[in-house]
Amino acid sequence: MPDDMNTATTAGHDDIHWWSATETARRIAAGDVSSREVLDHLVARTDHLDRDVNAVVWRDLEAAQRAADDADDAVRSGAPCGPFHGVPITVKDSFQTAGMRTTSGAPELADFTPDVDADPVARLRAAGCVIWGKTNLPIYAGDIQSHNEVYGLTVNPWDPSRTCGGSSGGSAAALSLGLTALELGSDIGGSIRVPAHYCGVMGHKPSFGLVPAHGQIPGPPGTFSQADLAVSGPMARHIEDLETALDVLAGPDRWMNPAWSVALPPARHQDPGAFRVAMWPDDPACPVDTDTARVMTELAGRLTSAGIDVDIDARPGVSFERMTDTFLQLLYAALSGGHAKDKIEHLAASQDPSPLGDVYRATGMRHRDWLSLHERRLQIRERWAEFFTSFDVMLMPVQPRDAIEHDHTEPQFGRSVTIDGATRPYMDLFRWVGPAGVAYLPSTVVPVGMSHAGLPIGVQVIAPYLEDRTALRFAAAIADLSGGCPRPESAQ
Repeated sequence: MPDDMNTATTAGHDDIHWWSATETARRIAAGDVSSREVLDHLVARTDHLDRDVNAVVWRDLEAAQRAADDADDAVRSGAPCGPFHGVPITVKDSFQTAGMRTTSGAPELADFTPDVDADPVARLRAAGCVIWGKTNLPIYAGDIQSHNEVYGLTVNPWDPSRTCGGSSGGSAAALSLGLTALELGSDIGGSIRVPAHYCGVMGHKPSFGLVPAHGQIPGPPGTFSQADLAVSGPMARHIEDLETALDVLAGPDRWMNPAWSVALPPARHQDPGAFRVAMWPDDPACPVDTDTARVMTELAGRLTSAGIDVDIDARPGVSFERMTDTFLQLLYAALSGGHAKDKIEHLAASQDPSPLGDVYRATGMRHRDWLSLHERRLQIRERWAEFFTSFDVMLMPVQPRDAIEHDHTEPQFGRSVTIDGATRPYMDLFRWVGPAGVAYLPSTVVPVGMSHAGLPIGVQVIAPYLEDRTALRFAAAIADLSGGCPRPESAQ
């Protein structure tokens, strides 16, 4: 390790950057290491490793140093310590952070510095986190590639010619490089799950409505509404961090807080062998590539060898195509809020027969059409609820392939991708995240294999609505069998 990264080595902690957030908090509370020592180590590591990746795009080190020193003073005084006491972390730049620039990648917000935290940020701070940096994303969190005019391009630590994903792409890249142990992401169309898959880390998309997201951009600063399908959730390299962070983040929003509380049910089982497991490894409506099919087959073999039965034929009584088509139409409608009325009317009237035309018409749909889709969504949710009386989890790919090459041509949904040599619509990259998204289900992503190009491939562990602990528990079993998060050569 270079001398400029040796801040913590003198104390015998040269692997601080690979500790889990919960382990870091335990060591800080025990006086084994100081919060300031961890912070200095991570900042030095970022200085050294992030130059060509561009994951961490804004810092407030003075405030973070004060917070770390306060955390160390609290330990010395014997004050109570929260679950993430003194743990330095970075946060996706769509979340407002008091006193820190928050742009959501938008030039018009390049100088915006909020004076209050977004609700999830406030909860992490209350649990003891020291927030020292912001991570990159696409403009207004609106793509699965992380590139904007404010901070530029973030690349994949595994291969700079590939995207790190989006919209929580800087979050995943920072975790992969060991620049932070915990991140706060958001997901409306796979924005936690896709970057985790592309970068070889873990992420949890909570059940819809479980984690309040007030203070995230979009909408504009000061917006009180929260978009359909959109959730906020933790990203990490260790399941225990996802579990602890979910405990911190989950709860009623500002409107429900006077009367509601959250008590998530425990995981259905603790013994992995007791889980009733289904796997949906491929589908003709969105075929996965050879690498993804191989990795899913290998995962099924590992589970079977461990004494866990896997049913690869069980389905929730509704087709993949119906779920994903419903999801995509609701997604485009949810993203329509930034368009002016005349543009919406123009999009709704589009006669373009291409997939891009489908996007235009869904973006400009009438409210009566949305109500029909919402009823279809509820029917899909009911089919999933029935399915989960016989099964505990469903395993699905995150994407039909590994991380894609950079492509920032516009319009976004007019792009194409190559999957096993075939040219397919860009929207196919959003389909495998659709079943969990449309049904508001929790989904935990863990890395389970590598493509022939040497890129990570993850799996989704999908569980019943509000049974997030079931998804996390089985994800932990998969992580144990698959070896946890791989480390890119660039992070060594």
